Amino acid sequence: GRAGHGVNLRAPEADLTRRGIEVVSVERGGDVTYHGPGQIVGYPIVSLETLPGGRDLHRYLRDLEEAILRVLASYGLDARRRPPFTGVWAGDRKVAAIGVAVRRWVAFHGFALNVNPDLSHFDLIHPCGIRHLGVASLESLLGAAPPRGEVIARLAHAFSEVWGRPVLLPND
Repeated sequence: GRAGHGVNLRAPEADLTRRGIEVVSVERGGDVTYHGPGQIVGYPIVSLETLPGGRDLHRYLRDLEEAILRVLASYGLDARRRPPFTGVWAGDRKVAAIGVAVRRWVAFHGFALNVNPDLSHFDLIHPCGIRHLGVASLESLLGAAPPRGEVIARLAHAFSEVWGRPVLLPND
C-alpha cells in the first residue's frame, strides 16, 4: 500500500520470488499485506455517496469491519476491532486485513479474510507494519475451515445488512 515500507518485508525480495511470492506495489492505503490461497479477498467497488455513511471514508472502513465481525460472530467467534489498527481481530491475532483506495468518492480495494491460508507466509512480513501481534484464520480459530462458498454467502448477507442494499457477487 501507499504507506508500505520495505523494512516490513522480512525476507529479501529475491527469496520471496524464488518461493513464488510476488511483491506488488498498489495504490490502496496501508502497509505490507499478503494475498494468497485460502483467503477470501473482497474488493467492493462502490460509490460512498450511495452508502448510509456517505462521503465518510472512516465510516466505510468501520462498515467493512462490521460486516466481517458479523460473519465471524455467525461462527460463534468473539472477534473485535482493535483501535488504532484497522481490521478484524480475535484476541491479539488479525483475522481480516483492510486496505482501500478512493477516487471521486468511489471506493476500491477492500479486505482479505483468512479462511485457511498457509499462515507461515505471514512470517515473511510484518503484516500491516505491525510487529507485535499475530495472524489467525477461521481454520485456526474453529479447528476446521468452513466451506468457502458458505463464508462468501455470509459475507454478502452481512454487507447487505450493513449497507441496507443487495450485494451482487461476480457472476450474479
